[in-house]
Amino acid sequence: MELGLIGLGKMGGNMRERIRRAGHTVIGYDRNPDLADVSTLSELVSTLQGPRVVWVMVPAGAATQATIEELADLLAPGDVVVDGGNSRWTDDIKHAEVLAAKGIGFVDCGVSGGVWGLENGYALMYGGGAEHVLRVQPILDALKPEGEFGAVHAGKVGAGHFAKMVHNGIEYAMMQAFAEGWELLEAAPEVTDVREVFRSWQEGTVIKSWLLDLAVRALDSDEHLDKLRGYAADSGEGRWTVEAAIDHSVPLPAITASLFARFASRQDDSPQMKMIAALRNQFGGHAVESK
Repeated sequence: MELGLIGLGKMGGNMRERIRRAGHTVIGYDRNPDLADVSTLSELVSTLQGPRVVWVMVPAGAATQATIEELADLLAPGDVVVDGGNSRWTDDIKHAEVLAAKGIGFVDCGVSGGVWGLENGYALMYGGGAEHVLRVQPILDALKPEGEFGAVHAGKVGAGHFAKMVHNGIEYAMMQAFAEGWELLEAAPEVTDVREVFRSWQEGTVIKSWLLDLAVRALDSDEHLDKLRGYAADSGEGRWTVEAAIDHSVPLPAITASLFARFASRQDDSPQMKMIAALRNQFGGHAVESK
């Protein structure tokens, strides 16, 4: 089938290649002309044969909003737009309404796989009407990993990105657990080879996983992570997961703590710890450290 793909960065560019390897035609647009097959969105739409399918892989928020609005004016009734970025699920509902007013279908698709997706395939979680998903199915089949699993029609519009958001929230907590365990092992004088302890867990343990494999890979390139600064950004999906938990009164202590740990990583001199140190000094005479 024929697909228009908007956004050819690390994810989008590899997705274009994987889809082409499956025998489909992909016409890509990117603001970087060195990556693009066409120079404008208008040219992209006019090059595709109707009814069209256009997949959007641009940053969530304003960039996705602007792209959806422009496509709403360029596309025709019967066309379908897929948002494969990391949009908030509430934005999906708005985008679907804007496009539906023009007779254009909408599918939201959470995509996981990162830079490894080209060879390993991408885990896909998508939401939308069955008729719109069916139109996109050949592309979904091309992108997913080999085998029975790796793709799911999670529900109606918004379900795909909601599922991907929860996936990323779980990822936050799992990474935090590996990080805490690694730090404790590094701190213990009895353990003399932390990297090999992590490597030993890759087989026969209940925590063996791709994240563990990636941790070992990182330690192989920098055994004590001396080259890195202890700073971790967040993409927004961890925050959205916690907000959704509040909305639904669902307790998420591990995921919430992992998000707050990332906030703490950005403080060179924690204001909270200043107050804790001051209080300990006041009630117990515990020593404090001056700058």
